[in-house]
Amino acid sequence: MTTVVGGVYLERCIEPFWDDVYGSGGRAAAAISASVPDVGLMTYRAVPLLDGVANLEGVYGFEARGPEVPIGIAFDYFHSLATPRISPRPDAIQKHDPLIVEDDVVLRFGMLEGTARVTAKIAVYDPQSAFDPRPFGENGSTAKRLALILNRLEAGCLTNRTDPDEIVQDLIDTQGAEVVVLKMGGYGALVGTASGCARVPAYRSPTVWKIGSGDVYSAAFTQFWAVEGRDPVEAADLASRATSRYCATRVLPISTADELASLELDPVVPGHGRIYIAAPFFNLAERWMVEEIRTQLGHMGVAVFSPLHDVGPGPGEVVAPLDLAGVDRCQAMIAILNGTDPGTVFEVGWARAKGIPVVALAQNMRPEDLKMVVGSRCQVVGDLVSAVYHAVWALP
Repeated sequence: MTTVVGGVYLERCIEPFWDDVYGSGGRAAAAISASVPDVGLMTYRAVPLLDGVANLEGVYGFEARGPEVPIGIAFDYFHSLATPRISPRPDAIQKHDPLIVEDDVVLRFGMLEGTARVTAKIAVYDPQSAFDPRPFGENGSTAKRLALILNRLEAGCLTNRTDPDEIVQDLIDTQGAEVVVLKMGGYGALVGTASGCARVPAYRSPTVWKIGSGDVYSAAFTQFWAVEGRDPVEAADLASRATSRYCATRVLPISTADELASLELDPVVPGHGRIYIAAPFFNLAERWMVEEIRTQLGHMGVAVFSPLHDVGPGPGEVVAPLDLAGVDRCQAMIAILNGTDPGTVFEVGWARAKGIPVVALAQNMRPEDLKMVVGSRCQVVGDLVSAVYHAVWALP
């Protein structure tokens, strides 16, 4: 049988709107419920969230087991790429006795309110902690075969290394892992075994919903590698495809391997260059938008030209030439068209005249107002996170 062990939490997001009970454990069990009929969920069942847990069981057909605890944990996001506000705050969350899990296949996630001591024939471990990931066996967990799925921050904390190939080899040597999947954002994933490493791509999606995308990836890899016995590189590629579909649709459970393999998806080919932020910044809300875009692009390692930061306010005869020179030095543009600020619209036209790709965020706007934008082959999207990702993907 197969057990997913992980947290079940309340998740709320302002834009796009989301208000539901999932968490890593609930989402992963839901993701593989169609193709792994014997899957079960082991979690700390918070009393305030029991209706949500029951809803997961009813919709996806698995059983949730584990002790009842008095306090539920909530994650609140401004958008799906934002750092969430966690309540209670992490340092105030009560720690409970470890969950004891024994099964043929176990997918174990890191949890805020405790840990899980696993005994498995095959285990997949996703620590889900950017700042304090714990080794799989530290709490007494054992597995005859072990796969680790980590992002670069988690892997760097565990190994004190930065080179991806060295990270993977270190984890294989020191953690007893048969497979290491190192997730690298737009650069896809590096899949390592004792015989070597291979890269699998990330795949584009028309819209990008990030909450839970890592949960789906780990669940899909568990299904295809640990349950179905596929090669780890094939399993990682199928997991990447399943994640792309989830980011576009938020739909669970995931599709079968044959269905995912047949999808015509565009792999992400990482580009290089600088992105111009075209946006008004005349009030607090507009300045917040510019700051947030600049911050998120910075987290992705992308160079940015921001008129707010790199030029600043001033008379038109001073700032306009400097702003347009900044456009000329960029390879892509993200434009905030909400409110149709004349300066932003002018910058969009200038970029398109220079052949620079433009991704435009347009919310609550009339089609008539977007006629020239659409007609000049700008890509128009309706949410901030999708705009950020598509701007990065537009870099040559």
